[in-house]
Amino acid sequence: MRWRIVAVDKPKLSYARGGVAFYRERLGALAKVELLTVRSGPQAARRQLELSEGWFRVVLDERGELVRSLELARRIEQWAGRGVGRVALLVGGAEGHADEVRAAADWLWSLSPLTLQHELALVVAMEQIYRAYMIKRRSPYHRE
Repeated sequence: MRWRIVAVDKPKLSYARGGVAFYRERLGALAKVELLTVRSGPQAARRQLELSEGWFRVVLDERGELVRSLELARRIEQWAGRGVGRVALLVGGAEGHADEVRAAADWLWSLSPLTLQHELALVVAMEQIYRAYMIKRRSPYHRE
């Protein structure tokens, strides 16, 4: 499966840059992953939609569906079983997502009922995708 992560703005916080690099490397051994960033501002939504056109869109949003790690792993497995080969993960900026981005989502995913800082949300989402692959491999990384 190919993953295209389309985030608003490059992470500025050092811990976020480090986390993104760490999980991008780990995920790269399991799936093709590319990270694209768009500048925040009035064109961000349009650019995210353009860059994810034709991909299965997963939009991070606090109003989305909360799932446990095992359920995320099952969903990814189901998507693959349905022939979904390309998933675009859209991560908003400080202002969240525009209505048109949420409306274009194939799945709205919430990481937490808490509002997370967008750079932290990016790292957490990447870790959860990595964890899902580890669950599929029955790796001891995930403990239940």
